Amino acid sequence: MASLAAPDLRIAGLVPLSTVDWPGRLVAAVFCQGCPWRCTYCHNTAILDAHAPGAVPFGELGRLLERRGGLLDGVVFSGGEATMQHAVVPAARAVRERGFAVGLHPGGAFPTRMQALLGVDTDGHRVCSPLVDWVGFDVKAAPAGYTDLVGRAGAWRRSAKSLQFLLASGVDHELRMTVTPQLIDQVPAVIETVHRGGGTHLVLQKARADGAESGFARQLAAVPDWTERFDAAAHRARQLGAQQGLEVTVRA
Repeated sequence: MASLAAPDLRIAGLVPLSTVDWPGRLVAAVFCQGCPWRCTYCHNTAILDAHAPGAVPFGELGRLLERRGGLLDGVVFSGGEATMQHAVVPAARAVRERGFAVGLHPGGAFPTRMQALLGVDTDGHRVCSPLVDWVGFDVKAAPAGYTDLVGRAGAWRRSAKSLQFLLASGVDHELRMTVTPQLIDQVPAVIETVHRGGGTHLVLQKARADGAESGFARQLAAVPDWTERFDAAAHRARQLGAQQGLEVTVRA
């Protein structure tokens, strides 16, 4: 494969100013085209095709950063799956060279790309400076539930390796799980998995129908007490986390 550069990154969308993609930071959000997984609750199904061309030239991001110097804290690469494309590595480097911090939203599908971005070797030891300053990592499900959720065998093995690299790297991060009615019983196993891996904090996000496919919206609508069920599960999760030394918070 020929060496790829930042302009090769296929960008499906660019949000010039976001207050939600990196907690406490004002950022531009880059939505990278393509994802190998098909999570039932996905809100970005229009950009999952890995072969679709980009809709936004990388140069547009560069021009935005020129205009927003001193106003934006950084850039978050999201998706799709932010690490699916090789070009995300030189793209992250290009953003840092402009003086902006870099955030990342991965699901963990591409551990070798996580290695490159985190600056670690196969054992998780730091070998160079990371290209990312913060990672919002999606822990999708309990290990046994990954294949059913994402529709791809071996998904947990890849995600677990990426999570291992992240926790070993020392890079600032947030671990979060989107909780759906189908996943709610897996929350305790996710807490145990994060705790065993060395994580100290897990954010539970309540699944919403906004932006999701109609089938998932119907599933949520069929659970009229969804808010109450989520709140009860979150309460139990906080208690379980406290027993294990893991802080559990909620983003409803």
